[in-house]
Amino acid sequence: MTEKVVVIYSGGMDSYTVLNRAIKDGMQVYPLTFDYGQRHVKEIDCAAAVCKSLNVPHKVIDISAINQLLAGSSLTDDIEIPEGHYEEESMKSTVVPNRNMILLSLAVGYAVSVGASKVYYGAHSGDHAIYPDCRPEFVEKMNDVCQIANYEAVEIYSPYLSVSKTAILTDGIAMGLDYSQTWTCYNGREHACGKCGACQERLEAFRDNNATDPLTYEVTA
Repeated sequence: MTEKVVVIYSGGMDSYTVLNRAIKDGMQVYPLTFDYGQRHVKEIDCAAAVCKSLNVPHKVIDISAINQLLAGSSLTDDIEIPEGHYEEESMKSTVVPNRNMILLSLAVGYAVSVGASKVYYGAHSGDHAIYPDCRPEFVEKMNDVCQIANYEAVEIYSPYLSVSKTAILTDGIAMGLDYSQTWTCYNGREHACGKCGACQERLEAFRDNNATDPLTYEVTA
């Protein structure tokens, strides 16, 4: 019997690769996308389109009401998105308080309800310095808790936890993935800005792989 897994799928390039990695590994996937009031809501449209093309069950859950409690992030508040390289000081304003603990908790509940054994999510080493809830110690502790939080144990699984975005893209290219179906930019405009840290890191990953990013950018240098 095929193993069921829930995949936290934002619509960005990391979670897109995670989703396809799970499928490649023979899993029966249940992608779960959260609308938490992020300004780059375009990624949700990308996620929906990909899931439709893959013919997999996809849920988009509106949890934007939590922003009444979680303030201070440039991803959800009226705070300017930082530009420049993807580094700790410039990207701190993009931290959404406790985001991944909340999303993982909801995903684990969904996993229990559909009989899934794992929750996949796309934390990677490039996020460790900036986002505490993407670090190995966080994933390990969440995994420990999720073994005992319900009658059914659920594993928290991050297949790219110890590698860079460049390595994630390398794996995706090897799988023949089409990254025009993803959205990374923290600004929700028609084209990716090319200036924010997320765009900078994405473009760097493509350069490192000697590949061309299929997205259109307002600025590419």
